[in-house]
Order: sequence, then structure tokens, then C-alpha cells
Amino acid sequence: MDVQVTFEPLARKVKVRSGTTVLQAARKAGVAIVTRCGGNASCFMCKVHIEDWTGLAPMKDNERRKLSGMEQQGTRLACQAVLQEGQVIIQLPPDPLRAAIAKQIAQQQEEDTLW
Repeated sequence: MDVQVTFEPLARKVKVRSGTTVLQAARKAGVAIVTRCGGNASCFMCKVHIEDWTGLAPMKDNERRKLSGMEQQGTRLACQAVLQEGQVIIQLPPDPLRAAIAKQIAQQQEEDTLW
């Protein structure tokens, strides 16, 4: 069975087989998800947001322990979240460098308006 995965905000789509992890699907789609542990759930860097988990296999204990409640807000580890069926939309976190630059620009604009 195939799963249609969309990576937002890039609007990048890929079709993968059931049993594929989100991290593997991202690589197939050419989407960069940062990880240091090689997909072993030990670095905690590959967090993604998933609103609707119906297309995913149930979370295993290892991932649940690692997330420590963050799953309540829709956070999953891309290396551990297994695609199962249907269509799944993955929200990628902002790129850390771009987020830092945007924060600096916003601070500068705020300072400029104070003068």
C-alpha cells in the first residue's frame, strides 16, 4: 500500500510504501531533516509536527519516552514515525539559521521604530 506524504511549508510531495519512516520519505523527496544519530531516536533533532496521525503506525515506547509529552501537541520524531496509509501532511520546523536571521531582523526593526 502506498502513502502520499506532503512536506509543508515546501509543498513537496512524495509517494512511499507503507512501513517507510517519515525521515526516509523526506530523503526520497529531497527534503532535509536534520539528524545526528542516523535514525536511532537518540539525538532528538528530527522533530516534526503532524496534525492528523491516522496515516501513521502507533507510536512505540522508545519515541514516547523521548518526546516526554510533546506528542500531545502533534510532535513526532521523523526517524521513528512510520507511515502506514492514506495521506499524511508533515509540518517541518523552521530552518534554525533562517529563524535566527528573522529574529535579528525583527529586533532591528523594533529598535528602529523606537527612535
